[in-house]
Amino acid sequence: MSLPNTPRLLLGPGPSPVSARVAAALAAPQRSHLDPELVAQLDRIRGALLRVFRADPAAAALAISGTGTSGMEAVIANLTRPGSRALVVVTGYFGERLATMLARYGADVTCVEGEWGRAIDPAAVEARLKEATFDLVAVVHAETSTGVCNPVADIARLAHAHDALVIVDAVTSLGAMPLEVAAWGVDACYSCSQKGLGAPSGMAPVVFSPRALERLVDCRSFYLDLNLLLDYWVRRKYHHTISAPLVYALAEALGEVEDEGLEARWERHRMVHEAFVEAMARLGLTLLPPPPERLWSLNTVRVPAGVDEARVRKQLLERESIEIGAGLGPLAGQIFRIGLMGSGATLENVERLSTALAAALQESRV
Repeated sequence: MSLPNTPRLLLGPGPSPVSARVAAALAAPQRSHLDPELVAQLDRIRGALLRVFRADPAAAALAISGTGTSGMEAVIANLTRPGSRALVVVTGYFGERLATMLARYGADVTCVEGEWGRAIDPAAVEARLKEATFDLVAVVHAETSTGVCNPVADIARLAHAHDALVIVDAVTSLGAMPLEVAAWGVDACYSCSQKGLGAPSGMAPVVFSPRALERLVDCRSFYLDLNLLLDYWVRRKYHHTISAPLVYALAEALGEVEDEGLEARWERHRMVHEAFVEAMARLGLTLLPPPPERLWSLNTVRVPAGVDEARVRKQLLERESIEIGAGLGPLAGQIFRIGLMGSGATLENVERLSTALAAALQESRV
C-alpha cells in the first residue's frame, strides 16, 4: 500500500498545514498511555490549554481523543440532562449541528435563527432570553460554514444575566483569533487540534469553567464523561488508550503558539487575512460577510457568476496541489471556503493561492 508522497497546501476549512516541528513530533518514540513521559506531556497540554483559551486557572482543560465534534459532544454530554432548556444561536451549518446534538441529549431546544453570512444580533438573543428561562445558551464563535464571527462576549453577558451556562464552539477561532474564555464569561468551550493550533486532526481541546464544573450532570456517555477523563488526565487512572503521537503533536503545536506569543499569533492571522482580502479585490472577488463580521482564519469568497466552482477547486487541487473548500447547505456552489490558519497563515500562501486562483477562474467560466 502506497502512502501520499507529495506535499499539498491545505487552504480549506481544515485541516491546516502542519509545521516541520509538529510533523517531527509525530515520529517521536511511542509511549504507552500511562508512561511517565507521556503523562508529563498531558500536564504540559493542560497548562498550555488554560493559557490559549485564556481560562480561569481553576478551570478544567484537557483534549478529548477525537475530532472537534467529539469536543462538542463532550461539552454537551456533561452539561445537558433530559429536559434541559437550551437556547442555540444558529447562523450556519455548525450552529445547526449544536442544536441537533443538544436535542439528542434530551434538551428542549429553542433556536435564534440568523442569516447565513451575517453575525447574530445580540438583541435577538436578549429577546428570546426574556421570553423563557434557559439552562444553557450555545453559540458558534467562528461559524466555519459562512466565515462569520459571532459576538460571544455580548451573548455571554446576556446569558449570565439570566443565570444560563454559556457553551461556545471555538473550533475555527482558537489560536487564530481573540478568544477570552474567562473575561467573556464562557462556561464551556471546545475546539480542535487541526486548525488555528496547527496540529493534525484527532484531538479536541475543551475547557470547563469553575461555574460549569459546579453544574455537571450525570454523563450518559462513558467515553466522554468529564470526571472519568479527569481521572485519567489528572489522577492517572486508566480510561482509554490515548494516541501518543497525537499527544506529542498537540504539545508541540501548543509550544509553537506560546513561543510566538498568543497576541502576536492573532495579529499574524489578522494581517494575513487583510492581505488576502486585498488580493481577492484585485481579482474582482468579494467575501460573503461584511468586514466587521469576518473571521480572520476562514474566508468565504463569493463565486463569480458564470464560474464552475467545482472545476476551480479541482484544477487547484490537481494542477497546483492546493486544497480549498466548497460551500455547505444553502451556500453550496456559491462560495469558496479558504482557510489561512495555523502555520498556513502566511503572505507567501496568499500570493501562491491568488496566482493559482486567477488562472483557474479564467479557465473555469461556463
